[in-house]
Amino acid sequence: MVNLFLSEPKRNDVAYNSSNNINVILPLLNKLGSQIQSLVTHGARSEARLWLCSALSTISISPRKQLSIFMKLLRSKPRKMQFLSQFLTMMFEKRPRKLGSLLAKRSYILEKFFEGNTKRILEWFSEFAYDGGSDHKRGAKALAQFAFANRDICWEELEWRGKHGQSPAVVATKPHYLLDLDVQRTIENFLDNVPEFWSSNEFAESLKDGQILFLDTKFFIDLFIGFMYEEDMDDVWDVVEEFLREESFSSLTQHLLITLEERDLCRFLELLGNYFEPSIKSWDSGDSSCWLGVVLSRYVDTESIDELLLLNSIINQGRQLLRLVRDENGNDEGEMLKETMAEICRGLENGNSFSLILRELSKMKHIEVIKLLGLLSWTIHFRLSEECQTPDSWELLFRENGIEFRSSGDHSLLSHNGFSEESESDSDSRSHVSKKRHKREKKKRKMKKKMRAFDDDDDDDDLGDDELLGLRQISRSWLLSTDGFSATWTSVDLPEYIARYCLSTWMKWLLARQK
Repeated sequence: MVNLFLSEPKRNDVAYNSSNNINVILPLLNKLGSQIQSLVTHGARSEARLWLCSALSTISISPRKQLSIFMKLLRSKPRKMQFLSQFLTMMFEKRPRKLGSLLAKRSYILEKFFEGNTKRILEWFSEFAYDGGSDHKRGAKALAQFAFANRDICWEELEWRGKHGQSPAVVATKPHYLLDLDVQRTIENFLDNVPEFWSSNEFAESLKDGQILFLDTKFFIDLFIGFMYEEDMDDVWDVVEEFLREESFSSLTQHLLITLEERDLCRFLELLGNYFEPSIKSWDSGDSSCWLGVVLSRYVDTESIDELLLLNSIINQGRQLLRLVRDENGNDEGEMLKETMAEICRGLENGNSFSLILRELSKMKHIEVIKLLGLLSWTIHFRLSEECQTPDSWELLFRENGIEFRSSGDHSLLSHNGFSEESESDSDSRSHVSKKRHKREKKKRKMKKKMRAFDDDDDDDDLGDDELLGLRQISRSWLLSTDGFSATWTSVDLPEYIARYCLSTWMKWLLARQK
């Protein structure tokens, strides 16, 4: 059975004759770290980078700090064109009106946008109201309003599909006649003969909602890059800075970090690390920032993210890392990794070995502690996924490690010995318990029957391994004392949850020792 080491050893509870054992286990943990790092940085680097970017998005920093970091990336040379393109695309989607207002101030620039482009002309200027009203849309509204307000200089430039043109008076009383306008030829006439239209209030107003940005996103990305860098327009940079302050750090990192080359990602980590202290004050298994901040504070002038990829994989992505190891099953790399974990487990069979590990780690820097205990917790994750294949094996694990549990379908609390802490003394109570037990047994028999039918089904091959595993293990779930019986855990989720709980528990012990 897997020992989770959940009973805190006393500081003087160390058998010094086991010191030779610790001299074996710590090198083995470092060896395991090298093997996992090789796996994630060579065979699955792109995937590991995505995991890291996801973890970074959970960090909480102030709007002022995130503005500083991303502005330095935007201002750095050489320009990061993929990053810029993604950043502006993000602004188009989230703040179109802000950018539309900037375009409205420079509406004359868009004269060239429509020149010689029939598709753009028709998309922007053709949305006249069909119901005979004046509720025209986008450029059609601008064209109609400008034509009426300036009919003395431009009405003759309107082209009609009918046998003859329409007068302003007729169109004013029958606005649906605008549907007969030849939009393409009319706008071409305006491009040649009515320059006033392109700088008019009517045309500028049609741009303010920013919808024109989506007519040709690439064109407007290039246009705004020119505004920002060639012309260095203050009002454009003001909107950029406002967006960087208002948008969440999580959203910015999730959308933008994936576009960075690795050297630029290292630069981002360096900038981010400047805002964190190099020490841990507390440890929360559900909060990535509690360890990421410590690690990032050490990443000043670092040109490699390999160690960070390793740490994030073993702490935050245990299940995905397990999949990678299983994918390597049968390969030399995968077999060596499994053998190293087996040696670590053999070395830890003596309970005193863990006491020695804690004593040695209490002398080390936090980043090394995080790495070694993270590797040990992931080793437990691996063993649990391999060895706990049945509900009974999980309940045995809970009992052996002092974890109180109850079945999620049963409200009676089970001690680590597996017995109910509630007692029933009278016959009615015993009858009630008997009925409940009968119902549970009946439910179990029905589930077993379903599982046998499932096993006999010829369509099993159509299901993936994860689906098969999930279907076979849904028959039981538990509430655990480790989280105050607040969540239901199944066999699918338990290896990762238990491993994280172990790491959190060990780190809290070490932090308490170092105070």
